[in-house]
Amino acid sequence: MMTKRVVLLGKGELAIRIAEWFREQSDYDLHYIVPVVPEPDWTDSLIDWCTKRGIAFVATGHYRDLPGVQDRTWHTDLAISVFYDRIIQPWFIEKCGRILNLHNGPLPRYRGIAPINWALKNGERMHGVTLHEITPEVDAGPIVAQLTYSIYPEFDEVIDVYRRALRYAYTLFEQTMPLLDRITPRPQNESEALYYSAADRERLGDRRDFTRALSRNKTAARTSP
Repeated sequence: MMTKRVVLLGKGELAIRIAEWFREQSDYDLHYIVPVVPEPDWTDSLIDWCTKRGIAFVATGHYRDLPGVQDRTWHTDLAISVFYDRIIQPWFIEKCGRILNLHNGPLPRYRGIAPINWALKNGERMHGVTLHEITPEVDAGPIVAQLTYSIYPEFDEVIDVYRRALRYAYTLFEQTMPLLDRITPRPQNESEALYYSAADRERLGDRRDFTRALSRNKTAARTSP
């Protein structure tokens, strides 16, 4: 069996767990990591993880700076995005045998940013995580696998659901990868699509941050004389 070359793009503890999974597999070669730069201070450092283990990473945090990526013959068998913060351009998609994204929402609903925040803001009782193919349109690619779970807007904070989502996302990833070559991805139903951009963030109100108290405190600080 040929070893498949992998590029992982992303941040935080879930990206680290997935990177560790690839390192343990004999049929995958974790070739390069493209971290989010600057890294957020509220989650584990993917860069530190790479440094301690001698894993090559792109210091700029941009996939365009992968060594040799501009060469016509550059290719990776698999690229996977785990909360990466840049839109993947078509030229890079074309250089990947497969390119997947783990999204913290039940696509086609809650495309775009802050899917957990918006689900709680909208009073949803169910949320989900989705593994899907990356296409030029944001979060619109065919779905490989999906898992849904209960949320409780009457008492859940964003951080509560986020932590839950990390566990479910890893379970989805771990259970799907052995079946990946056998799965036929299904197109998303565009009539059910729901998308939020960065321009919508102000409308989140007290769901803007990890907790409602933190959101209110930040709002008060911004509006105080």
